Amino acid sequence: MTTFTLGHQLKLDSLEHTQPHLDRLRQLGPNVEEVRFGGNTLGIEACEGVAKELEDKRELRIADFSDIFTGRLITEIPQSLRALCTSLLTLPLLTELDLSDNAFGGRSAEPMLDFISSAPSLEILRLNNNGMGPQGGAMIAGALLENAKKAEKEGRKSKLRVLVCGRNRLENGSAPDFAAAFSALTTLAEVRMPQNGIRMEGIEAIVKGLQKNPNLQWLDLQDNTATEKGSRAIAESLPFWPKLRILNLSDCLLRPRGGLSIFTTLLSGSNPLLTSLKLQSNELDTRAITQLAAAIALHGEHLTDLELNGNYGVDGTEEEYEKVREALGKWDHEDALDELDELEEPEEEEEEEESEKEAEVEEEEEKPEVKEETKEEKKEEDELAGLMDKVHIA
Repeated sequence: MTTFTLGHQLKLDSLEHTQPHLDRLRQLGPNVEEVRFGGNTLGIEACEGVAKELEDKRELRIADFSDIFTGRLITEIPQSLRALCTSLLTLPLLTELDLSDNAFGGRSAEPMLDFISSAPSLEILRLNNNGMGPQGGAMIAGALLENAKKAEKEGRKSKLRVLVCGRNRLENGSAPDFAAAFSALTTLAEVRMPQNGIRMEGIEAIVKGLQKNPNLQWLDLQDNTATEKGSRAIAESLPFWPKLRILNLSDCLLRPRGGLSIFTTLLSGSNPLLTSLKLQSNELDTRAITQLAAAIALHGEHLTDLELNGNYGVDGTEEEYEKVREALGKWDHEDALDELDELEEPEEEEEEEESEKEAEVEEEEEKPEVKEETKEEKKEEDELAGLMDKVHIA
């Protein structure tokens, strides 16, 4: 593969500054398959020069423009981005675009929309740490939906397999839009959306949209807020992803009942190919951890990475973690469990809330379900008893 790399920490403002590097790119001929401009800072003229040079690279497959706007004015970025994305649309084989670590915010989402909605060969889109906010996120999701619709009109499926969209402050406002896009795409294998301030309703919408993607192998929702409502939605969605290998739910505030819902589904054998399960800092209790151990004992053959740090540490908890180790040991994966050096003491329910606002939201969420929950828990316990009869940890 012929690759062009610009270098690092260059500041290119004008076309004159950029031309020597463009000449070097031109000398590689038309068959360049990968270009990497990341880690430099490019002005408007520089981006326009790059865009023009790329137009004849008909074999280009990978374009890395991560971290190219450091120190640039927010007023410069849309024009620069538009020039680059317009040129990329002329490249029929482009499969991967990386625009991560460019803090352009929601106002710069618009120049990307034509490319995202129209690129027929796009498989991998990386938009990590762009600060898009709910409005910018909704625009990107709308373009993804349009991509799926155009593919359907042309009698084919969208080729998009990987979406990385973490650290973007997406919040709940963009969740319905992403849910609609995910439901229409159906081809996703990897979705990473950590650290977005998404709460339980948003988590619920997103995972329900992802149910239409049976080939999903990697789901990362770290450091969003699931609580019980979001956790139940995740639990209900797990059977739709039989090929799932990596699940990151660390710092998602699953809490005991949320964790129990998810682990009960895993105990049913919904995701036997899991290799990595990250569950740090979720306030999981001994009952939830016992359920997890049972799930691993029955279906954890491929699990080689398990993170449980930062959950409750109380009298008897070490015994529950020992059950997890024994379950992993059944598959010769004793070393899969991370070192438990951050066990936390449980607090009173009022003190568990992150803020007064969260307490009010969760109280409202749980009110209508109190009576029904008792029956549901009884049903869960009966089902669990039946499943546990099958569990034997060597």
